[in-house]
Formats: sequence, C-alpha cells, structure tokens
Amino acid sequence: MAEPTFTLKSGDNFATVDLGPFSQLNQYIFTLPQQSLTVDGKVFLREAIALTSAEISLNGLPPGKSMPFYHKHRLNEEIYLFISGQGEFQVDDTVFALKGGTVVRVDPPGERCLRNTSAEETLHYIVVQARAGTVVGSTIDDGFAVSKRVSWVNKARL
Repeated sequence: MAEPTFTLKSGDNFATVDLGPFSQLNQYIFTLPQQSLTVDGKVFLREAIALTSAEISLNGLPPGKSMPFYHKHRLNEEIYLFISGQGEFQVDDTVFALKGGTVVRVDPPGERCLRNTSAEETLHYIVVQARAGTVVGSTIDDGFAVSKRVSWVNKARL
C-alpha cells in the first residue's frame, strides 16, 4: 500500500493538513530506512505541517500487536498521549498498564516499547518529541492576550 498524499494549506503564520480520523490511520505506512522495517498506522507531522520545534506522530497500533523494536533517543524526550484502547508500556525493566487518558514521558536514555493488549480495539496515541531540558519558563509566561475583540465574520476561509 502506498503512502496517501495530503494537501498542506498554509498562510503567513500557520499550516494545516487533514489526515482523516484516527480510525483510518492504518492508511499511513512509515518505513524505517535503516532497517527496511515498515510500521502501519503511523504518520509523522514534521514534514506534513513544517514543524520546527518538535516532532509529533499520530499512531494506531492494531489489536494484539507490539512495536517491533525497543528504541532510545540521543537528545529528545518523548511524551506519549494515549487517546483510546489499552495496552502495556515498558521502560527499561518496568512494565505498566495504559489506556485512553494515560500520558507517559520517557527520558532520552530510557529503553522503550509498547503493545496493544486488546483483542478487538486499536490503540490510538500521539507521540511528541522535543529536546530534553530546553523548555524555559512556562507557556503562561510565553503566551499573552492580544487587544482585539473576537470576531468570526468577514474572515477568509480556506
């Protein structure tokens, strides 16, 4: 199955793409070039929306399946946000249960893997990678209100 194409829409300060519902993530196939290994149900967003500060992937792991390898990172921590399903996560020699609503952070040297323990439901999750130790301040300190009244009329539509 070939990787589906999607259309990037962008403006001066944004980029957007519609990848479809989580239930159709299996249309995306990621190939790990070093090992000629393919992973169904995984799409990275860096290229899709021109990310410059983090890597984000959307993932769907079928019932009874496991990630096919352990992995670590050199510089990036990973944050796993589980949307639906159930499974188990392993970091080094520790295994713990997960389900929709579970959030996991793994430091770069942590050896990690996960599996879907359901016989019927796909495990859907989002992974965010960012350079460990680089957040300065908080998002509350970085964001600020703009003195402009909210209006949804007479706006350009894509």
